[in-house]
Amino acid sequence: MSIKEFVQKFYKSDALIDSEELKTYLHPDFILEWNSSKGLIQMNYDSMLEMANELSRAYVRSKVRISHIIAEEDLVSVRYSHFVKTIENPREEMLLAHFVTIWQIKDDKLFRGYQMSQFS
Repeated sequence: MSIKEFVQKFYKSDALIDSEELKTYLHPDFILEWNSSKGLIQMNYDSMLEMANELSRAYVRSKVRISHIIAEEDLVSVRYSHFVKTIENPREEMLLAHFVTIWQIKDDKLFRGYQMSQFS
């Protein structure tokens, strides 16, 4: 599987709201630098798993729609929109945010991430 296909598989999975599935995608030395509306957030392996646990408590479904994806060497750049369905209203899909992320892949895992987001 190419690194581009690997990243697509990651976003098609439930890994963003399922910490057990997320473990299959993260390198043990995982680091994410995330520029959000709250400023710079730095996440490691454990904090990423905790975020997935938090999201699973609020959302019953998570769906990513990728608009652009480009791969070169060990890097994959992806632009996408993240949609969720809340526990309170599982029939309505809600846009959570727009993202641009550059992933570095190492040992067939997400190793380093550089991400920017804009909430809906």
